[in-house]
Amino acid sequence: MADDILRTIDTLVAEEHRLRERAPGKGLGAEERARLQDLEQRLDQCWDLLRRRRAGAESGEDPERVEPRPVAEVESYEQ
Repeated sequence: MADDILRTIDTLVAEEHRLRERAPGKGLGAEERARLQDLEQRLDQCWDLLRRRRAGAESGEDPERVEPRPVAEVESYEQ
């Protein structure tokens, strides 16, 4: 399952980079900015899930039982 999450992260990061590469000099349109925000939120959610699954596996828990947290919850974490 961790491999699936990492593949998803790679795909999201690649799309994020493509969008950001188009931005310099001309900026992004409203739809592209919204997509970029969605990508950032989904990436945060994926990284959170991956960290929690790895922590569960290290403590002897079944990592497959760890479910993704809602984006709103992940985005509300303090850095």
